[in-house]
Amino acid sequence: MSRPATLEARDLNKTFTLRSGFKTRPLHAVNDVSFTIEAGKTIALVGESGSGKSTIARMLMKLETPTSGQILLNGRETGTGGREIASYRSEVQMVFQDPFASLNPYHSIGHHLARPLRIHHPELKGRQVRERVLELLERVRLSPAESFIDRRPHELSGGQRQRVAIARALAPSARFIVADEPVSMLDVSIRLGVLNLLADLQREDDLGVLYITHDLATARHFSDEIMVLYHGDVVERGPSDEVILNPQHDYTKRLLNAAPEPENLGRLRDEVRRELAGT
Repeated sequence: MSRPATLEARDLNKTFTLRSGFKTRPLHAVNDVSFTIEAGKTIALVGESGSGKSTIARMLMKLETPTSGQILLNGRETGTGGREIASYRSEVQMVFQDPFASLNPYHSIGHHLARPLRIHHPELKGRQVRERVLELLERVRLSPAESFIDRRPHELSGGQRQRVAIARALAPSARFIVADEPVSMLDVSIRLGVLNLLADLQREDDLGVLYITHDLATARHFSDEIMVLYHGDVVERGPSDEVILNPQHDYTKRLLNAAPEPENLGRLRDEVRRELAGT
């Protein structure tokens, strides 16, 4: 039996240099962080703003270079050349936090999805590209797809835009998705619909997901493992239920106290699922 696909961060460190006049000082944003995401599994990286979550995401996406440490895809360290990065990004894609800023307002929805298809699947031509774009829109529950393909981003709601962003991440046939606070800028009433969509796509495609959030309540329901990040350090990690029900670190306990009541979250999740089943 072949080994499952894996994305591994090994001893990642990132230090920025802050300048003030003629003086400089280091800012240690990420300190010796290691984890492995397996196909079909979700790891939640939880922490407040400034904890280093997004820096880790940007390093995984090759948007930041680690000060030290390694990123391995299927056991192999990834290169830094243009072709190596393009190959890496065909398997590792990101859903950004802001669906308003991550889509170019001048281009149609069809353009946003066709471009990664042409880059990563050059064998697709003409009509084949359009057909694949329509399939992607249907997969993220933007239906009928024909009514969305020629729209511009400003013609869509925030939730619909984030679904387009998810479809764009799927276009290269990615095996891993880095979801950086994917619902934090959406209305509360539609957040769980987007998270349920991600969960469904993960099961269908056996995706590995790094779910970055400040909310331990949703992390419990949508991840297998939770890592709690504080000032660049992982202060607690373990199976989701264990971290939530038996937190060991004071910082984890403070995050839990700031989370929505679990029974309210569960009720809202059930309401969203009933709504989606009726559409």
